[in-house]
Amino acid sequence: MTASIHPRFVVKVGTRVLTDDEGELNLVVLRSIVGHIAQAMAEGAEVILVSSGAVGLGRRAIGLPPGPSDTPTRQACAAIGQSRLMAVYESLLQAHGVCCAQVLLSQSDFDNRKRYNNLRNALSTLLKLGVLPILNENDAIATEELEFTQQRVFGDNDKLSSLVASELNAERLVLLTDVDGVYDKNPFKHDDAVLLTEWGGDAVDTTAEAGAGRGGMASKIEAARIAARSGCVGIIASGRDPSALGIALAGGRIGTRFTPKGALSSRRRWIAFAAVSRGSLTIDQGAVDALRSRGASLLAKGVTSIQGPFRAGDVVDLIGPNNKVVGRGIPRCSSEEAQLWAVGQAPESKQPLIRRNYLVLEEE
Repeated sequence: MTASIHPRFVVKVGTRVLTDDEGELNLVVLRSIVGHIAQAMAEGAEVILVSSGAVGLGRRAIGLPPGPSDTPTRQACAAIGQSRLMAVYESLLQAHGVCCAQVLLSQSDFDNRKRYNNLRNALSTLLKLGVLPILNENDAIATEELEFTQQRVFGDNDKLSSLVASELNAERLVLLTDVDGVYDKNPFKHDDAVLLTEWGGDAVDTTAEAGAGRGGMASKIEAARIAARSGCVGIIASGRDPSALGIALAGGRIGTRFTPKGALSSRRRWIAFAAVSRGSLTIDQGAVDALRSRGASLLAKGVTSIQGPFRAGDVVDLIGPNNKVVGRGIPRCSSEEAQLWAVGQAPESKQPLIRRNYLVLEEE
């Protein structure tokens, strides 16, 4: 996809930013965020907003207290709250002459390559038309995002925002939270917590108190890391600081910055971050070394075990001899056929099982 001639930003706003301590919508904060976005758009930028908050607004509308509840109740709250959330955004944006569009997404929109590309095309067109797309998980029907499960493409809107920033070739992803950035330990519990202005892969304490939001700092760090690996600057900053978003969008230093270190191709970004793994291949140390040091393709002879079932074209995890994920890739055959390849009983056994350009390694 051709990069936009306009600067392109993705802004993610979480529930803890949008609401006050009583769970009420914080209109002061919201007006400030909308104002900064409108200003950036007036100066020629293209902006995508990823916003949580629908479930919380739905709870308030029917008098339910904050906190965990069963999935059908959360679905109902999402359905009630989403229209209210968009009505608030529409009202605030109209004052700046900005048109907005609602886009609700589910896991399958990212896992399916065709739908993934359709999403990119739709968002690109909205941006060209000068519209602000407002994205959220489709929580009313996408129960995998509501059930707090481990196996999903994205949890909360943090990773969703990083996938969108990655696929839309955004220059900057700004993740707004209720603290000033990433600290070496929980700032709510430790007075001596230190803000990390530049992410360097540090070991940090990401534990947090339970609250209205679901992402937590761990998912924001992961989202910012995905953005940086895709060639996008990731920034985690305070959404309650009225100046923070404006500084971040203007290119100033604020919060914690994740600096890009190269960029993966569109296909490899999809393999690495967007698709659900359908199985795994355990590989020996020789294969791991060949992949890492020589940039080789994966040969079937380096595979020691196969877990499936998966089909040709599915994404699978690559597991090293220490039982640690070393990468992901797309095999050229099904799990049943791969079994034959691995023992040399297929004519193609000496050919790469996964070609290099269909393979992405984890960062060491």
